[in-house]
Amino acid sequence: MVLIFQISSLLMKKSILICLLAITSPLAAQVLKAPEVKEGDGPFTQLIIRGVTLIDGTGAPPVGPVDIVVNQNRITRIASIGLPTPGMSSSANRPKLDPGGKELNAEGMYLLPGFIDMHGHIGGSQAPNAEYVFKLWMAHGITTIREPGCGNGLDWVLDEKNKSAQNLITAPRIKAYNTFGAGSKEPIRKPEQAKAWVNENKTKGADGIKFFGAAPEIMDAAIRENKRLGLRSACHHAQLGVARWNALQSADAGLTSMEHWYGLPESMLANSTLQNYPLNYNYSNEQNRFEEAGKLWKQAAAPYSEKWNQLMNRLLELDFTLDPTFNIYEASRDLHRARTQEWHETYTLPKLWEFYQPNRISHGSYWFNWGTEQEVAWKENYRLWMTFVNEYKNRGGRVTVGTDSGFIFELYGFAYPRELEMLREAGFHPLEVIRSATLYGAQALGMDKEIGSVEIGKLADFVIVDQNPLENLQVLYGTGAIKLTEDNKVTRVGGVKYTIKDGIIYDAKKLLADVKAIVDEEKKKTGFVLKQPGEE
Repeated sequence: MVLIFQISSLLMKKSILICLLAITSPLAAQVLKAPEVKEGDGPFTQLIIRGVTLIDGTGAPPVGPVDIVVNQNRITRIASIGLPTPGMSSSANRPKLDPGGKELNAEGMYLLPGFIDMHGHIGGSQAPNAEYVFKLWMAHGITTIREPGCGNGLDWVLDEKNKSAQNLITAPRIKAYNTFGAGSKEPIRKPEQAKAWVNENKTKGADGIKFFGAAPEIMDAAIRENKRLGLRSACHHAQLGVARWNALQSADAGLTSMEHWYGLPESMLANSTLQNYPLNYNYSNEQNRFEEAGKLWKQAAAPYSEKWNQLMNRLLELDFTLDPTFNIYEASRDLHRARTQEWHETYTLPKLWEFYQPNRISHGSYWFNWGTEQEVAWKENYRLWMTFVNEYKNRGGRVTVGTDSGFIFELYGFAYPRELEMLREAGFHPLEVIRSATLYGAQALGMDKEIGSVEIGKLADFVIVDQNPLENLQVLYGTGAIKLTEDNKVTRVGGVKYTIKDGIIYDAKKLLADVKAIVDEEKKKTGFVLKQPGEE
């Protein structure tokens, strides 16, 4: 889901800006920046995390107990300290704590690399508080995000990025992608203009570009120039442009990753060159847009057919990255589940809840007449989509984890474990899920020498949870998972306990409490009471 994008003149007679949120004023003035307040504990000259079971993000099985030693912000030692049987650990092999160092007792807990969200918008008019967004992410172990073209403006994002890098604010590490064409003084109608914009984008400090579509010669020139400059790129192949430029063409030109799934089925339509739109279809009518999108995968080549395999094999040859964002469309197949998720009552801002409601203006609020027939079609859409993504992974392709939260009943932070669950549903082994959330995200960002796995020499970004997430990914939700004790008592277990970024220890439960306070304050000011659509 996106804020603003440009479609080139050959889609229409002149370039136009389409604001999917129907917001015409700049968002920079609407989103409050995160406060510069020292939070978290550290960094330390030495940090030793004691007694964890390590899930290192590479796909290797868990190992433990281990002690992990961090000096400043680098992992310097991973020491096996015995067997996982009580009383079988060895003190002889345990690293010694230096004077002034810090010990974190995490015995019996599980440690993973910091999570990477490859599709994280920093708020908007529906969530106009960066602190709220950042703390929801950090409370769920997300230590790095890719900001895929923010309506707050590139300069705004770069400022937050720099503050996060210096740990002046409580926020994940930020990779800033700029929306293609943003800030251009005139519509981009020629390849030379596209190349000039791409070069200017690099000069401004962007880490990459987020595309939505443009005339083929514009897309080709911009993607190739961006690749030549060494920057990375992503694309939501918008339906207004995908008939002439699909995911395969983007990949051939040098696009490094694609968002969602638009552009994939259109690259292998079985019996036509276009999606089979009803003749009364109108893209601006979001009921039309999303209802028909739920029928698209059935129009593509069948799984494992020649055309299906040809597309997959070519994308694999190009080392292309899929960032599916399964969660953001899940309401299309199960609206009731999405709108009644238990965390909305406590952690969803009033403005955000109002934004989610059926509304002909708010993007992604397309519940004008949504029911059984639409949901059944989307269930089949998911089955075919997930089949492609899982097989892509099985053949060695890179699949990452992105959420696109802040739209369609998906809440920042909480959407991340749900995306992990949906990868599991698609057929990923839990260790493959974690690898997509960590190492593969780092590879897609070109940061795998620094983050993405727990290995000596890498930065100290960790997630620590007191339950085994491989057995139940739901323990990664901030609200935890339900578990019945031996004496028949209902309990909540899990929830990330510590998020460590750049060697600084954050109490994840405290971050969630801060979010609750922000929401409570807003409710108090507005008298807001959460109600389901149509309730008086």
